[in-house]
Amino acid sequence: MSRIGKKEIVVPNNVKVNLLDQLVEVEGPKGKLSRIFPSEIEISLNDNILKLVKKEESITARQRYGLSRSLLSNMILGVSEGFEKNLELKGVGYRSQLQGKNLVLNVGYSHPIVIEPPTENTTFTVEKNTLVTVKGIDKEVVGLVASRIRATRPPEPYKGKGVHYQGEYVRRKAGKAGK
Repeated sequence: MSRIGKKEIVVPNNVKVNLLDQLVEVEGPKGKLSRIFPSEIEISLNDNILKLVKKEESITARQRYGLSRSLLSNMILGVSEGFEKNLELKGVGYRSQLQGKNLVLNVGYSHPIVIEPPTENTTFTVEKNTLVTVKGIDKEVVGLVASRIRATRPPEPYKGKGVHYQGEYVRRKAGKAGK
C-alpha cells in the first residue's frame, strides 16, 4: 500500500480547486494549472482537504496512486508558491543574458544558444551573467527547462567547466600523468 497516496492534501485558503470527473483544475495567486488524472483514482474535496482513493485493486491502480497524489500536491504548491531551479555557468567567457523573455547563452560555441520559455508562466532571471534562475508554477516544466539549459554544455570532469545546478558536485578527474 502506498504511504504517499494515503496522505491527505491540505488546500491553502488562497487556492481554488475545481473537480470535474477526472479533470482537476487548480487556481491560485501565481496562475492556473489543470491535469487529467487516471480513471483508477478517485479524488474528493471536503473542507479544504483533498483525499485520493483507489477505485480498484489492480497493479496499475497501485502504481498510479502515489504518483497522482504527488502530482496533485505539486500543482497546489506551484500555484501558491511556485518552483525555481538555479544554474551556474563556469568557464572563461561563459555568460548568459536576457533578450526579452528569451535566455541567450554563450557557452563556448561559435554561436549563441537561444532558449525560449515553453509557457507564459515560466520565466528566466540572470544575475552577474553567470547565475541563471528558472521560475514557474509547473514543477515538471521548470525541471525540464533547467535540464535543457544544463544539456547545452554539461560540466566536464577535468576542469569543471560547463553549466551545472547550483550546489551540484562535479567529480573531478586527474589529468594526464607526466613523466
